[in-house]
Amino acid sequence: MRRIRIVSGTLIGAMIAMLAIPFPAKASLGGNAVSVVADQAYMQGKLSKAAKDAYTVQEIQAPTGVVVREYVSQSGTVFAVAWQGPTQPDLRQVLGSYFTTFTQALQAQRATRPARGPLVIQQPGLVVEMGGHMRWVVGRAYIPGMMPAGVQAGEIR
Repeated sequence: MRRIRIVSGTLIGAMIAMLAIPFPAKASLGGNAVSVVADQAYMQGKLSKAAKDAYTVQEIQAPTGVVVREYVSQSGTVFAVAWQGPTQPDLRQVLGSYFTTFTQALQAQRATRPARGPLVIQQPGLVVEMGGHMRWVVGRAYIPGMMPAGVQAGEIR
């Protein structure tokens, strides 16, 4: 009887430990509005919303001071994200399925020019801009083809 308790206790402990590990959601940029809630849980932040004419900005404020804004179209798609704070957010989380495209473009760019100054990646399906200085970084990423009509890139900040 004692052996069964030890094994089941170990199994339960292992299951609790697995649930405690933060697994990133795979949707953010290009995902749907539900992915914003997953990002909020992952960042353990507070969520606020602001409605605009063609989209809604859903802002997540993490306890670390990082702020991530996700721009959701009326159809429910995250067409842009922007961030600022003392550190960069988990770009794998924020960029979602576009993270691989970003890293490939970044590697190609770094092969041809030094890694100084702001980073600007412009491709037909993805634009990423990042900059800042020590203890303060800013960035944004958007999918040009998903931006609602009349929305300008300058609104993403």
